[in-house]
Amino acid sequence: MGEFARVEKADGVATIRLDRPRMNALNRQVLEEVAACARQVDADPEVFAVVLYGGERVFAAGADVKEMADIPYADMSVHSQLLQDCMIAVAKIGKPVVAAVTGYALGGGCELALCADIRIAGESAKLGQPEVLLGIMPGAGGTQRLSRLIGPARAKDLIFTGRHVSAAEALRIGLVDRVVPDADVQGEALAYAAAFVGGPALALRAAKQAVDRGLETDLDTGLEVERLQFLALFATEDARIGTRAFAEKTQAKFTGR
Repeated sequence: MGEFARVEKADGVATIRLDRPRMNALNRQVLEEVAACARQVDADPEVFAVVLYGGERVFAAGADVKEMADIPYADMSVHSQLLQDCMIAVAKIGKPVVAAVTGYALGGGCELALCADIRIAGESAKLGQPEVLLGIMPGAGGTQRLSRLIGPARAKDLIFTGRHVSAAEALRIGLVDRVVPDADVQGEALAYAAAFVGGPALALRAAKQAVDRGLETDLDTGLEVERLQFLALFATEDARIGTRAFAEKTQAKFTGR
Protein backbone atom coordinates (compact mmCIF):
# COMPACT_ATOMS: atom_id res chain seq x y z
CA MET A 1 0.00 0.00 0.00
CA GLY A 2 1.70 3.18 -1.20
CA GLU A 3 1.05 6.74 -0.15
CA PHE A 4 -0.12 7.89 -3.58
CA ALA A 5 -0.95 4.64 -5.40
CA ARG A 6 -2.62 1.58 -4.01
CA VAL A 7 -4.34 -1.65 -5.02
CA GLU A 8 -8.00 -2.10 -4.19
CA LYS A 9 -9.36 -5.62 -4.76
CA ALA A 10 -12.97 -6.72 -4.99
CA ASP A 11 -14.52 -9.83 -6.53
CA GLY A 12 -11.57 -10.76 -8.71
CA VAL A 13 -10.90 -7.26 -10.07
CA ALA A 14 -8.04 -5.08 -8.87
CA THR A 15 -8.05 -1.30 -9.15
CA ILE A 16 -4.75 0.54 -9.23
CA ARG A 17 -5.88 3.79 -7.65
CA LEU A 18 -3.83 6.95 -8.11
CA ASP A 19 -4.43 9.37 -5.25
CA ARG A 20 -1.95 12.23 -5.16
CA PRO A 21 -3.69 15.57 -4.62
CA ARG A 22 -4.57 17.52 -6.56
CA MET A 23 -3.93 16.28 -10.09
CA ASN A 24 -2.17 12.92 -9.63
CA ALA A 25 1.07 14.36 -10.98
CA LEU A 26 3.50 11.54 -11.66
CA ASN A 27 6.54 12.28 -9.52
CA ARG A 28 9.24 9.76 -8.66
CA GLN A 29 7.31 8.32 -5.73
CA VAL A 30 4.09 7.87 -7.71
CA LEU A 31 5.96 6.14 -10.54
CA GLU A 32 7.63 3.74 -8.12
CA GLU A 33 4.35 2.99 -6.37
CA VAL A 34 2.41 2.44 -9.61
CA ALA A 35 5.10 0.05 -10.85
CA ALA A 36 4.93 -1.85 -7.55
CA CYS A 37 1.13 -2.06 -7.82
CA ALA A 38 1.42 -3.36 -11.39
CA ARG A 39 3.81 -6.12 -10.37
CA GLN A 40 1.57 -7.00 -7.42
CA VAL A 41 -1.61 -7.45 -9.44
CA ASP A 42 0.22 -9.28 -12.21
CA ALA A 43 1.45 -11.90 -9.74
CA ASP A 44 -1.83 -12.22 -7.80
CA PRO A 45 -3.74 -15.36 -8.90
CA GLU A 46 -6.92 -13.96 -7.37
CA VAL A 47 -6.90 -11.01 -9.80
CA PHE A 48 -8.41 -11.63 -13.24
CA ALA A 49 -8.50 -8.06 -14.57
CA VAL A 50 -7.25 -4.61 -13.61
CA VAL A 51 -8.66 -1.07 -13.68
CA LEU A 52 -6.46 2.04 -13.70
CA TYR A 53 -8.30 4.89 -11.99
CA GLY A 54 -7.36 8.36 -10.79
CA GLY A 55 -10.60 9.37 -9.14
CA GLU A 56 -13.75 11.23 -10.15
CA ARG A 57 -12.05 14.49 -11.21
CA VAL A 58 -8.78 13.56 -12.91
CA PHE A 59 -6.94 10.53 -14.27
CA ALA A 60 -3.43 12.00 -14.20
CA ALA A 61 -2.48 15.47 -15.40
CA GLY A 62 1.05 14.41 -16.32
CA ALA A 63 4.54 14.26 -14.93
CA ASP A 64 5.51 16.48 -12.02
CA VAL A 65 7.00 19.35 -14.06
CA LYS A 66 8.22 21.21 -10.98
CA GLU A 67 10.20 18.15 -9.95
CA MET A 68 11.63 17.66 -13.44
CA ALA A 69 12.61 21.32 -13.79
CA ASP A 70 15.17 20.94 -11.02
CA ILE A 71 16.64 17.59 -12.12
CA PRO A 72 20.16 17.86 -13.61
CA TYR A 73 20.86 16.14 -16.90
CA ALA A 74 22.80 13.32 -15.25
CA ASP A 75 19.95 12.60 -12.82
CA MET A 76 17.38 12.81 -15.62
CA SER A 77 19.03 9.76 -17.16
CA VAL A 78 17.91 7.78 -14.13
CA HIS A 79 14.51 9.48 -13.94
CA SER A 80 13.74 8.85 -17.60
CA GLN A 81 14.40 5.14 -17.05
CA LEU A 82 12.07 5.22 -14.05
CA LEU A 83 9.35 6.71 -16.27
CA GLN A 84 9.80 3.96 -18.83
CA ASP A 85 10.03 1.21 -16.23
CA CYS A 86 6.75 2.26 -14.64
CA MET A 87 4.88 2.25 -17.94
CA ILE A 88 6.43 -1.04 -19.02
CA ALA A 89 5.37 -2.65 -15.72
CA VAL A 90 1.77 -1.59 -16.36
CA ALA A 91 1.84 -2.60 -20.03
CA LYS A 92 3.19 -6.04 -19.13
CA ILE A 93 0.43 -6.91 -16.70
CA GLY A 94 -0.63 -10.24 -18.16
CA LYS A 95 -4.32 -9.63 -17.61
CA PRO A 96 -6.92 -7.37 -19.24
CA VAL A 97 -6.28 -3.78 -18.11
CA VAL A 98 -8.87 -1.02 -18.41
CA ALA A 99 -8.07 2.67 -18.00
CA ALA A 100 -10.98 4.58 -16.47
CA VAL A 101 -10.23 8.09 -17.73
CA THR A 102 -11.85 11.04 -16.00
CA GLY A 103 -10.85 14.68 -16.41
CA TYR A 104 -7.31 15.22 -17.64
CA ALA A 105 -5.06 12.47 -18.98
CA LEU A 106 -2.14 14.53 -20.26
CA GLY A 107 1.53 13.85 -20.89
CA GLY A 108 2.55 11.03 -18.59
CA GLY A 109 -1.10 10.55 -17.68
CA CYS A 110 -1.99 9.91 -21.31
CA GLU A 111 1.01 7.61 -21.60
CA LEU A 112 -0.22 5.66 -18.57
CA ALA A 113 -3.64 5.25 -20.19
CA LEU A 114 -1.92 4.03 -23.36
CA CYS A 115 -0.49 1.12 -21.35
CA ALA A 116 -4.01 -0.25 -20.82
CA ASP A 117 -5.73 -2.62 -23.22
CA ILE A 118 -9.00 -0.67 -23.21
CA ARG A 119 -9.69 2.97 -22.43
CA ILE A 120 -13.10 4.12 -21.17
CA ALA A 121 -13.41 7.91 -20.92
CA GLY A 122 -15.88 10.30 -19.40
CA GLU A 123 -17.61 12.82 -21.65
CA SER A 124 -15.59 15.73 -20.27
CA ALA A 125 -12.20 13.96 -20.40
CA LYS A 126 -9.28 15.68 -22.10
CA LEU A 127 -6.30 13.74 -23.44
CA GLY A 128 -3.05 14.86 -25.02
CA GLN A 129 0.73 14.93 -25.19
CA PRO A 130 1.60 18.58 -24.48
CA GLU A 131 5.29 18.05 -23.70
CA VAL A 132 6.47 20.00 -26.77
CA LEU A 133 4.97 23.16 -25.26
CA LEU A 134 7.56 22.80 -22.48
CA GLY A 135 10.40 22.42 -24.95
CA ILE A 136 10.61 18.64 -24.48
CA MET A 137 8.83 15.59 -25.92
CA PRO A 138 6.96 12.54 -24.65
CA GLY A 139 9.35 10.25 -22.83
CA ALA A 140 7.22 7.48 -21.36
CA GLY A 141 5.93 5.78 -24.49
CA GLY A 142 3.97 8.58 -26.11
CA THR A 143 5.87 8.55 -29.39
CA GLN A 144 5.69 4.76 -29.62
CA ARG A 145 2.44 3.48 -28.11
CA LEU A 146 0.41 6.43 -29.39
CA SER A 147 1.60 6.01 -32.99
CA ARG A 148 0.91 2.28 -32.85
CA LEU A 149 -2.58 2.93 -31.53
CA ILE A 150 -3.85 5.78 -33.72
CA GLY A 151 -1.30 5.83 -36.55
CA PRO A 152 1.82 7.96 -37.02
CA ALA A 153 0.17 10.97 -38.69
CA ARG A 154 -2.43 11.46 -35.97
CA ALA A 155 0.15 10.80 -33.27
CA LYS A 156 2.47 13.42 -34.76
CA ASP A 157 -0.38 15.92 -34.87
CA LEU A 158 -1.03 15.52 -31.15
CA ILE A 159 2.68 15.50 -30.26
CA PHE A 160 3.68 18.41 -32.53
CA THR A 161 0.82 20.69 -31.50
CA GLY A 162 0.55 19.61 -27.88
CA ARG A 163 -3.19 20.17 -28.12
CA HIS A 164 -5.76 18.53 -25.90
CA VAL A 165 -8.41 16.39 -27.55
CA SER A 166 -11.94 15.96 -26.28
CA ALA A 167 -13.38 12.58 -25.40
CA ALA A 168 -15.46 12.70 -28.58
CA GLU A 169 -12.41 13.27 -30.79
CA ALA A 170 -10.41 10.70 -28.85
CA LEU A 171 -13.13 8.16 -29.61
CA ARG A 172 -13.20 9.12 -33.28
CA ILE A 173 -9.45 8.68 -33.75
CA GLY A 174 -9.24 5.51 -31.66
CA LEU A 175 -7.44 6.97 -28.67
CA VAL A 176 -10.24 5.77 -26.40
CA ASP A 177 -12.62 2.88 -26.95
CA ARG A 178 -15.78 4.06 -25.22
CA VAL A 179 -17.19 7.36 -23.95
CA VAL A 180 -19.72 7.37 -21.13
CA PRO A 181 -21.17 9.97 -18.76
CA ASP A 182 -18.55 11.17 -16.30
CA ALA A 183 -20.33 9.64 -13.34
CA ASP A 184 -20.34 6.21 -15.00
CA VAL A 185 -16.65 5.88 -15.89
CA GLN A 186 -15.48 3.82 -12.94
CA GLY A 187 -18.60 1.64 -12.94
CA GLU A 188 -18.29 0.92 -16.67
CA ALA A 189 -14.62 0.03 -16.30
CA LEU A 190 -15.28 -2.27 -13.36
CA ALA A 191 -18.15 -3.95 -15.20
CA TYR A 192 -15.97 -4.55 -18.24
CA ALA A 193 -13.20 -6.00 -16.08
CA ALA A 194 -15.62 -8.17 -14.12
CA ALA A 195 -16.52 -10.10 -17.28
CA PHE A 196 -13.09 -11.79 -17.10
CA VAL A 197 -13.43 -13.04 -13.52
CA GLY A 198 -13.33 -16.83 -13.50
CA GLY A 199 -12.28 -16.87 -17.14
CA PRO A 200 -9.36 -18.62 -18.84
CA ALA A 201 -6.53 -16.58 -17.31
CA LEU A 202 -3.75 -18.43 -19.12
CA ALA A 203 -5.40 -18.00 -22.51
CA LEU A 204 -5.98 -14.30 -21.86
CA ARG A 205 -2.35 -13.79 -20.86
CA ALA A 206 -1.12 -15.68 -23.93
CA ALA A 207 -3.42 -13.76 -26.28
CA LYS A 208 -2.33 -10.42 -24.84
CA GLN A 209 1.33 -11.33 -25.20
CA ALA A 210 0.80 -12.50 -28.78
CA VAL A 211 -0.88 -9.24 -29.78
CA ASP A 212 1.65 -7.02 -28.01
CA ARG A 213 4.74 -8.89 -29.16
CA GLY A 214 3.39 -9.28 -32.67
CA LEU A 215 3.01 -5.52 -33.00
CA GLU A 216 6.71 -5.16 -32.30
CA THR A 217 7.83 -7.27 -35.24
CA ASP A 218 7.06 -8.29 -38.84
CA LEU A 219 4.01 -10.36 -39.79
CA ASP A 220 5.85 -13.66 -40.23
CA THR A 221 7.49 -13.40 -36.82
CA GLY A 222 4.21 -12.32 -35.26
CA LEU A 223 2.45 -15.33 -36.72
CA GLU A 224 5.11 -17.59 -35.25
CA VAL A 225 4.66 -15.94 -31.86
CA GLU A 226 0.93 -16.60 -32.18
CA ARG A 227 1.46 -20.23 -33.21
CA LEU A 228 3.73 -20.94 -30.26
CA GLN A 229 1.37 -19.31 -27.77
CA PHE A 230 -1.55 -21.22 -29.28
CA LEU A 231 0.37 -24.50 -29.09
CA ALA A 232 1.49 -23.93 -25.50
CA LEU A 233 -2.09 -23.57 -24.31
CA PHE A 234 -2.80 -27.17 -25.28
CA ALA A 235 -0.53 -28.20 -22.42
CA THR A 236 -2.85 -26.53 -19.92
CA GLU A 237 -5.70 -27.92 -17.88
CA ASP A 238 -7.86 -24.97 -18.92
CA ALA A 239 -7.66 -25.98 -22.57
CA ARG A 240 -8.89 -29.48 -21.75
CA ILE A 241 -11.67 -28.07 -19.59
CA GLY A 242 -12.77 -25.57 -22.22
CA THR A 243 -12.75 -27.92 -25.19
CA ARG A 244 -14.52 -30.70 -23.31
CA ALA A 245 -17.15 -28.30 -22.02
CA PHE A 246 -17.79 -27.15 -25.58
CA ALA A 247 -18.14 -30.73 -26.81
CA GLU A 248 -20.41 -31.64 -23.92
CA LYS A 249 -22.40 -28.38 -24.14
CA THR A 250 -21.69 -27.49 -20.52
CA GLN A 251 -20.28 -24.39 -18.82
CA ALA A 252 -16.49 -24.42 -18.51
CA LYS A 253 -15.08 -23.88 -15.02
CA PHE A 254 -11.51 -22.81 -15.55
CA THR A 255 -8.80 -23.39 -12.96
CA GLY A 256 -6.00 -21.16 -14.20
CA ARG A 257 -3.71 -24.14 -14.65
